[in-house]
Amino acid sequence: MRIIRSIRGLQTWRRKQDIQNATIGFVPTMGALHEGHLSLIRQARKHCHNVVVSIFVNPLQFGPAEDLGRYPRTIQSDQALCREAGVDLLFCPSSTQFYPKDFQTSVTVNQLSQRWEGEARPTHFEGVTTVVTKLLCQVRPNQAYFGQKDYQQLLVVKQLVQDLNIETRIVRCPTIRESDGLALSSRNQYLSESQRHQAASLTVALRQGMQAIKQGATMVRVIQNSMQEILSAISGVKVEYLAVCDAKTLEPLTRVRGQVVLLGAIQIGTIRLIDNLLVKMSL
Repeated sequence: MRIIRSIRGLQTWRRKQDIQNATIGFVPTMGALHEGHLSLIRQARKHCHNVVVSIFVNPLQFGPAEDLGRYPRTIQSDQALCREAGVDLLFCPSSTQFYPKDFQTSVTVNQLSQRWEGEARPTHFEGVTTVVTKLLCQVRPNQAYFGQKDYQQLLVVKQLVQDLNIETRIVRCPTIRESDGLALSSRNQYLSESQRHQAASLTVALRQGMQAIKQGATMVRVIQNSMQEILSAISGVKVEYLAVCDAKTLEPLTRVRGQVVLLGAIQIGTIRLIDNLLVKMSL
């Protein structure tokens, strides 16, 4: 596995792949790798000649009161995991390399970024879309792999690629979960044993909503109430939002139709967690 830390080095490597006509699968990460990331790498390994993983804790997607300083940085173990998973190239730029002092450009996807995570974290998606645009321009992958766990981010990135005519196919990969249903996240390591039980209640609530839909419920108010009841019974859990949305636009619905996505965000102490489920209305 080759490790490159400079943008120039990455660009030189990428030009060689053009000569060899090699396909490239790309997995962008912020490090602290876990089984969720590894599942993306395995998908890329199945379909592409070369697999590129980036590790970059992007400061632009953290708000002033968020956990940039606390975000786990485990570069040695991350490198070992990438090597074991068959990654060909690991790109690890520094913040100053990626955003020099005269950096002035930002990229915004307007409508899809407004609700839910965009409302809770106003600067987050602009940071995501800016870093993803830079990475896609540098790596120029044939395919890039994103997990469903960050569903709104997935749609925002798909819109970005469509709008800017970037020749990369965005591949959605399933959410990987712990045995109790909790979606894998780098932030899970912050949870105490008691908080783990509280955190898993978000998945339980979303599954309750899915079950209500599969049993014929169509009124969103009824579905949301069934999810809220689960979380209201768990002390220490603050609900930021529970929503039933159109799976393509993320617009909130009043009645279920076609494919919908159930979105949820909760706060447990200082730890914020999100999850989602896709559900198709039975005919």
